[in-house]
Amino acid sequence: MEQNKNEMQLITTHICMTKDIGVHGNMFGGIMMAWIDEAASVMACRVCRTPNMVTLKLEESVFHKKVKVGFLILIYGRVHRIGNTSITLDIEARKRSVYSGDEEQVLVTRVTFVRIDEDGSPTPIANSVKEIYKKNE
Repeated sequence: MEQNKNEMQLITTHICMTKDIGVHGNMFGGIMMAWIDEAASVMACRVCRTPNMVTLKLEESVFHKKVKVGFLILIYGRVHRIGNTSITLDIEARKRSVYSGDEEQVLVTRVTFVRIDEDGSPTPIANSVKEIYKKNE
């Protein structure tokens, strides 16, 4: 599937439930980080056409807005860069009101994954995948 490099794609949606709330009455940051890593992993596997991707690095993540019970969390992503064995994604989490449909940015980060072989060693991403995204640069 060809994607414009500048377009954010919706990867997944969650709902903030009572079990996701921390001691201060807001969504617990660790839950959000797990959702981010999982969504980014889904996108990396889909783009690179392999399930053999592991998280290498999650860059700085700043929480801009609090999230309360009942808000939807939409996680978007886009390819930032594809290297020989790695892919870096721009990831954005937004909260959406189920009442108004308004979305607000909660968190923005960048996540890098590495393609691995059966032994866990880095292995090249297919050239056909790299070519798709070079067209969009």
